[in-house]
Parts: sequence; C-alpha cells; structure tokens
Amino acid sequence: MITTIRTNSENQDFRELVKHLDADLEIRDGSEHAFYAQFNKINLIKHVVIAYAGKTPVGCGAIKELTSDSMEVKRMYTVPESRGKGVASKILSELEKWSAELSYKKCLLETGKKQPEAIALYLKCGY
Repeated sequence: MITTIRTNSENQDFRELVKHLDADLEIRDGSEHAFYAQFNKINLIKHVVIAYAGKTPVGCGAIKELTSDSMEVKRMYTVPESRGKGVASKILSELEKWSAELSYKKCLLETGKKQPEAIALYLKCGY
C-alpha cells in the first residue's frame, strides 16, 4: 500500500529521492543538464509530498509558489522499481489537493521531451 506524507525540502527522504532524480536527469538530458539544473534547486521548498511503500520512500513531488494565485509542480520522481504502479499519480493528486487548500488557482509544470513517462502522466491527468 502506498501512503503519502506532507513535508518540506528539509526532509531527508526527499533529499535522497532528489539525488536519484538528478542522476536520472543527467543521463537523460546529457549535455543540456547543467542548463536545466539551475532551475531545480530544492532549498526552501515549503510543500513536498513523499510517497512510501511501507517505510520505504518510493517517490516525491513538490509545489512552489510562482505568484499569489499560481504554483508550479516541481521535482516529481518515482524510483524505477515502483514506476507504473500509480505512485506518481497519487503524488500529483495530493499536490493538487494541497494547492487547492492553499487557494492557488493555477498550476504550471514543465517536463523534458526526454521524459516520456512524465509526459504521459501529465496528459493522463489533464495537463
């Protein structure tokens, strides 16, 4: 069973998952990785969701305020062995719920063309 918690970017499980995300993106992005990395700093992200299978962290995502009524989905990641099991959908759903509770009206996100799994998720979820 997958459970989620709400936390912030100080959470050690989040930081560890982001290390794996960055390693994956470095492979996918190749020579473009350094350019994109500048937009993906995690310091001071107030709203982070982590998914767990039992006590094991298996995925994460975050939202970051852009304006007083809009936010951006950031740092979405699922460990390879948990992909295709609804983990990312559950994280995104929890982030959307949290965003509504915080009175955000708009949600933005960006993903790379070399991330077909992410593109499929966001299309499936109506983005």
